[in-house]
Amino acid sequence: MSEQANPFESLQEQIDDASAYVDADADVLARLKHPERVLETNLSVEMDDGSVEVFEAYRSQFNGDRGPYKGGIRYHPGVTRDEVKALSGWMVYKCAVVDIPYGGGKGGIVVDPDDYSESELERLTRSFAEELRPLIGEDRDIPAPDVNTGQREMNWIKDTYETLENTTEPGVITGKSPDSGGSAGRVAATGRSTMLTAREAFDYLDRDIAGADVAVQGYGNAGWIAAKLIHELDANVVAVSDSSGAIYREDGFNPVDVKHHKNETGSVTGYHNADQELSNEDLLTLDVDLLVPAALENAIDGDLAEEVSADVVVEAANGPLTPDADDVLAESDVYVFPDILANAGGVTVSYFEWVQNRQRFYWTEDRVNEELERVITDAFDNLVDTYESTGAPNMRTAAYVVAIQRVLEAYEEGGNWP
Repeated sequence: MSEQANPFESLQEQIDDASAYVDADADVLARLKHPERVLETNLSVEMDDGSVEVFEAYRSQFNGDRGPYKGGIRYHPGVTRDEVKALSGWMVYKCAVVDIPYGGGKGGIVVDPDDYSESELERLTRSFAEELRPLIGEDRDIPAPDVNTGQREMNWIKDTYETLENTTEPGVITGKSPDSGGSAGRVAATGRSTMLTAREAFDYLDRDIAGADVAVQGYGNAGWIAAKLIHELDANVVAVSDSSGAIYREDGFNPVDVKHHKNETGSVTGYHNADQELSNEDLLTLDVDLLVPAALENAIDGDLAEEVSADVVVEAANGPLTPDADDVLAESDVYVFPDILANAGGVTVSYFEWVQNRQRFYWTEDRVNEELERVITDAFDNLVDTYESTGAPNMRTAAYVVAIQRVLEAYEEGGNWP
């Protein structure tokens, strides 16, 4: 694989590609390529043995033209300033493409959570929450879970904020556990929107998803739930992977059984019912009908894209394809349905959670899923209409056209003042 693309530069290139199809001045478009502000902080945290470690942490607020900043917090040793900036920008356009009233933000701490105890992670999270306190709030910036964070960390942030502010404000953060004000259906939302996008894509292409061979790279929350829900459409999930490697079975897996194996062993590899084990790159180049990249960004670059044999790609991860990969796959007539639609279920149900928190009135899971399906299918229809009417080279560019136009309209309606 060639040297990894800078994710922030990839975002800017994607915006440039879409700008050719948007009627706006270059200087106005230029402001959509940079964050409004980035917090960079160092967190000094006491370890269980009494020593102190220092952790780099970031929060990027990219654009607030359409509403409060919105985006997750990830814990990963590969977190960088540019990555967080890119992810916050993708959140702006993700919220716009599904037409929910948020801007975009993102945060991260440079840490491998597997190396620390629960008590150490709690102190780290609360320390970050204290630093975020002046920036966040249900009308300002609403964080959420991301890679290696979940309900537990969100509950800690909520408690820290409410304690320091001497208030009750469950809408300050989303992705909480239900007992702390979280929404039904939130955990499965990203995987569900991936499934809905795949279903609509096959219908649009006049293909039957039942019986389709599917490979899923990444078996975290989004990946495994997408695999499970796509399997329930009678598709054939033939390969899945995590950071340890990939497994393949020609006749397909039951994704729930594979998840049980991963829970017990920590990995999908070693699953007893697999025909063979593969590398993650091998999985990405399998001859399948549907490929779902559900790990981290830059999984497929231009070189690897030359070997991709899938007919349809639905992105459950953020930024799994580089711009060079997009170009290669477009030339190969591979349909790529982009992250800013396919994985938008997480932020959409986060929006539903925020609405419920503010109303103090909570929905059933059936209602959440029905509302999510409406949002994703409406956004899909708008995407393909734009793709066909503009002559955009691929679905990603069309999605950015939709999103940029909505952000520009909000900016222009609000006016500009010194």
